Amino acid sequence: MANTKYIFVTGGVISSLGKGIIAASLGKLLQARGYKVTIQKLDPYINVDPGTLNPYEHGECYVTVDGHEADLDLGHYERFLNAPTHKDNNITTGRIYQNVINKERRGDYLGKTVQIVPHITDEIKCNIKQLGTKYDYDFVITEIGGTVGDIESLPYIESVRQLRWELGKNCLCVHLTYVPYIAAAQEVKTKPTQHSVKELQSEGIQPDILVLRTEHPLNKDILRKVALFCNVEPDAVVQSVDVSTIYEVPLMMQAQNMDEIVLRKLNMPIEDKPVMQNWRDFLDMKKNATGTVRIGLVGKYVELPDAYKSINESLLQAATYNNRKLDLQFIQSEKLTDENVESFLSSMDGIVIAPGFGQRGIEGKFKALKFAREKDIPTLGICLGMQCMVIEYARNVLGLEDANSTEMNPHTPFKVIDLMEEQKNITNMGGTMRLGAYKCDLAKDSLVYKAYKQDQIEERHRHRFEFNNDYKQDFEKHGMKSTGINPDTGLVEVVEVPDKKWYLGVQFHPEYNSTVVSPNPLFLSFVKAVVDNKQPE
Repeated sequence: MANTKYIFVTGGVISSLGKGIIAASLGKLLQARGYKVTIQKLDPYINVDPGTLNPYEHGECYVTVDGHEADLDLGHYERFLNAPTHKDNNITTGRIYQNVINKERRGDYLGKTVQIVPHITDEIKCNIKQLGTKYDYDFVITEIGGTVGDIESLPYIESVRQLRWELGKNCLCVHLTYVPYIAAAQEVKTKPTQHSVKELQSEGIQPDILVLRTEHPLNKDILRKVALFCNVEPDAVVQSVDVSTIYEVPLMMQAQNMDEIVLRKLNMPIEDKPVMQNWRDFLDMKKNATGTVRIGLVGKYVELPDAYKSINESLLQAATYNNRKLDLQFIQSEKLTDENVESFLSSMDGIVIAPGFGQRGIEGKFKALKFAREKDIPTLGICLGMQCMVIEYARNVLGLEDANSTEMNPHTPFKVIDLMEEQKNITNMGGTMRLGAYKCDLAKDSLVYKAYKQDQIEERHRHRFEFNNDYKQDFEKHGMKSTGINPDTGLVEVVEVPDKKWYLGVQFHPEYNSTVVSPNPLFLSFVKAVVDNKQPE
């Protein structure tokens, strides 16, 4: 722990300013200098994890390699750092309190009165510091959810205050605030930032670096004013102006020497600025792409794009590497009927059937899949999307009209998708699914094998229901092949229809394993098929 440096990222004024992107960008810059970096998210809600949260609440639930259901910001961390995250990278208030209460029940506190300080704050500090000791990182960047002044964030801020004293020169605080532009006055206002810093100071923390989120570039006078009123060195005030893509943020921070400021404040050597050529190449490809692919994402949470954040970013990455700009269309599956499905989907070059849970919107996914299959439009089904592929095929090709998943209809006569045997007696909703990375053997000469170019892969899962192997031979006989199998259980992980151009479903979530510099092969293959099939513009 002695050599690990700890950086805390807090936010003020309003939420959704992009603390996760700033944390990921700083991590990327330090990683580019050769340091081993990880990023942690502290979420102030009392849910033990976001696994039971409706996506409308917090966007997608991200899954780590070790099977932890986590905040979507961990997806940003992985996409930027190209390194896996673990359970220790996401802590919630619910988990902190659960740990403390379990210790109290065991008698670990020797009869003491259990209090916020020191017991809750000690548990928080332990979870922050153990990342550095357990995995031997050079930098642990900790993002604190919410905004300064929130009641639920107070124990985290207090823990950071204590760590500032305990860690001394081995830690610093980055504070992200908002500088609004008042159109009527035609000027930006720094008062919200001043009040935010004042609130942070009142809780015992003086920020070392300020990041000002703004829609309009700020002049030097504004930056100097903020530095003066907030007790921050003038060169430690940087601005985060709105950009066309989040992937430009690391270069914008590098241009303002943010990583150098951090290294200087932590008394670390400052060497030549890294070129980050792979990152720049990706941005150049994105900017200079010569064509466009229009892909329809069919799901029930499309009003909130963050519900499918990792899929959105994976498609963007794959389109970029295929020299195309992405035109992503969100299609509400509840609206699809036999009468209107063509009007919604006929202009799409490719179709993705989104994951999810529950009955709502499921029939619309069947309509979309039938249309895509019959019109031979390149189609990718993910998790529930793959299960819908199986159900639609059973109904319309195998002739099993009432085929379904027992999740949707427990009494269906044709259980082509069914609950895993070990799941049938589980009633607790939290963390009881097949979660995390599992191996999958791929069949030679299959689409999925050609995509990954290897016999065995490892991808992450988040589901309870599975393809029912009792129907496997019947599907094979009618043209839907099982081309990916779990080697330990025999469960079907990939299905595809070889006589179609590209029609494939996966039980796993390839989007969790796609990054800027290492896009997932399956998305690359899917978008390439879309490009090859697209009519000339």
